[in-house]
Amino acid sequence: MSPRSCLRSLRLLVFAVFSAAASNWLYLAKLSSVGSISEEETCEKLKGLIQRQVQMCKRNLEVMDSVRRGAQLAIEECQYQFRNRRWNCSTLDSLPVFGKVVTQGTREAAFVYAISSAGVAFAVTRACSSGELEKCGCDRTVHGVSPQGFQWSGCSDNIAYGVAFSQSFVDVRERSKGASSSRALMNLHNNEAGRKVGHALKEKFDGATEVEPRRVGSSRALVPRNAQFKPHTDEDLVYLEPSPDFCEQDMRSGVLGTRGRTCNKTSKAIDGCELLCCGRGFHTAQVELAERCGCRFHWCCFVKCRQCQRLVEMHTCR
Repeated sequence: MSPRSCLRSLRLLVFAVFSAAASNWLYLAKLSSVGSISEEETCEKLKGLIQRQVQMCKRNLEVMDSVRRGAQLAIEECQYQFRNRRWNCSTLDSLPVFGKVVTQGTREAAFVYAISSAGVAFAVTRACSSGELEKCGCDRTVHGVSPQGFQWSGCSDNIAYGVAFSQSFVDVRERSKGASSSRALMNLHNNEAGRKVGHALKEKFDGATEVEPRRVGSSRALVPRNAQFKPHTDEDLVYLEPSPDFCEQDMRSGVLGTRGRTCNKTSKAIDGCELLCCGRGFHTAQVELAERCGCRFHWCCFVKCRQCQRLVEMHTCR
């Protein structure tokens, strides 16, 4: 292997280790057995946090249950949005939670970082507005005058606090001294995009921009790899490397493959058997489903149903 190839391999390894550790805090979503995070000693035991996040945990104990809920929301939303795609946000009981997929600078990693930061911002915002946190409350700056002349004011979601905490907690590794790699820039950009356009991330995923680092003045910046593409905005997702096809299992790359996945025989979209099974074909089996039927309302007040059996065809990828 040439010295240049060795250097590139070393650089990719450093990026992989850095980027995997940057998302390890998502393991909080797996800690349902811990109970409430209410003591400083618990912060030291939380798997996946770097030291600066541990310190933030100790200083913000009342917020940490919201951070954990944000991690859970991010995983749930990711799995819902990608339930019919080759990569379906499968998680592991080890670090990193999404496997090695997040160690690569792909659009899948871009989505994970964006949805995660959005999840924390959302959960902390809701906790503020519902009065769960002493450090913040609802946003009372929203006010006005009705057409009839009545003055009104509201108790709106405190988005500013939720976004600020998400920036401080989620971005801490990327913002640490020396974290100026192209992958750090990518992660920071996608974190911020998630906080701005969390409700439209799936559409942003499909339209994500492939970028590369370039020197702009005295700093490094990410610019479109294809000069014919218009520059991305702060609300767009960006990625550095093309995605694998996710067809075959490759544990070294964290790809589980699509064998055994349920597919839609009649669909021509990505959930269809042709695309989801990557042209390998599919198995068809008759499966008996139990479901409620013949439901009737009885006065007063309950619904009584019968249990019915129904045969359906199920298709799974070879």
